Amino acid sequence: MDVADASTDARQLYRDVVEELTPAAGHNRFLTLLEAGQAPRDRLRRVAAEQDRILRSDRRSFTLAAARFAEPPAGPLLLDLAAGESRALELLHGFAGALGLDSAGLRAIEPTGMAQAYPHHVAWLCAYGTAAELLTAMVVNLGFWGSYCARTAVALREHYGLTRGDVEFFEFFSTPPPGFVETALEVVQAGFDQGSDPRAAATAARHMQVYEAAFWDSFREPEPA
Repeated sequence: MDVADASTDARQLYRDVVEELTPAAGHNRFLTLLEAGQAPRDRLRRVAAEQDRILRSDRRSFTLAAARFAEPPAGPLLLDLAAGESRALELLHGFAGALGLDSAGLRAIEPTGMAQAYPHHVAWLCAYGTAAELLTAMVVNLGFWGSYCARTAVALREHYGLTRGDVEFFEFFSTPPPGFVETALEVVQAGFDQGSDPRAAATAARHMQVYEAAFWDSFREPEPA
């Protein structure tokens, strides 16, 4: 889809962008290593540490966005996303603990720019973007993120000896929250109807997927010295 031809129908734009991004999204090289049992456990610890920072950042970002776009359904939807980050943080501790990491251990691992680009984009959209840009990016990305999490949960149980309880964090994110897609697209459509630029919304979603890919690619190499 050419940005100049972005649909003003939120559902059609959502379908168009997902279709455009799907081929590249299928090539997650870190997950290929993980599903072959070839990703070293130190990379898994880095996943936990990077996610700890991302969840804390996204929770603050969604809370800020909920204040900017307070009217229903946007405000309650964004507060639900913030609450979801809190729940995910609780579940992440189970994954981290299975890898021998406590809270201090998570904080001791230095974050990387590639992995943290994603929450920086979320923070920018929450602070400066329109509701249509933010929620188009989120609704497009959650499908890809969810599929990655589902694959990760299976690989961790099959190849790394983790239990279902250990991988609840990934299972939590494997499907979007009930009703999220429909409500998010309702907000996006309202934005388009009031003049928000669908081209900017499509661009925000594309960039989100670039940063999603960078997050996973950051674990393909050993930890930086």
